[in-house]
Amino acid sequence: MLTLYHSPQSRSTRMIWLLEEIGEPYTIKYVTIRRGDGTGGLDPANKHPEGKVPALDHDGKLVKESGAICLYLSDAFPKHGIGPKVGEPDRADYLYWLFNYAADLEPAMMARMTGAGDNPMWKRNYEDSLARLTKALKAGDYLLGSKFCAADILFSSAVQWMRQQFPSDAVFDRYIERCNARPAYKRAAPKDKQ
Repeated sequence: MLTLYHSPQSRSTRMIWLLEEIGEPYTIKYVTIRRGDGTGGLDPANKHPEGKVPALDHDGKLVKESGAICLYLSDAFPKHGIGPKVGEPDRADYLYWLFNYAADLEPAMMARMTGAGDNPMWKRNYEDSLARLTKALKAGDYLLGSKFCAADILFSSAVQWMRQQFPSDAVFDRYIERCNARPAYKRAAPKDKQ
């Protein structure tokens, strides 16, 4: 059984979408977390050892971090096609985008949002991240061209959440629209809140 430890309007929201894309039975365990504004707190019902979300329990195995959950689910349930299988041509690009999100894009965006983005290194990381993402989205509808994958869930949710940190280029708006039009996204959105 798949159980997602989730707190509304957090990084775990996109994992509901991923689970809807996978199409396997799952449950959501709503928990509280510490919020950036000082509200919330640790929830003893949350299995994540640091009290964060997302955390996914799959038959007693706990998977933490959004990128890890994306990779885990795409590999555990390959028949649903949410990520290329080992040996398939797009696998290397898929792994690149999954890891690029956590290692590059999100830190650069957070630095920009908190004011640290004026540092020359962070400014360059931000500009390089945007250039790579813009190039990919101008080349195809999704990060892997015409094929939607779990990495698109990470990136499109970030673009939507931090829209003001991205250029006003319509390529980002069209990307959000395409992703949000997916039936799995529409099923997931109302489940964000208990």
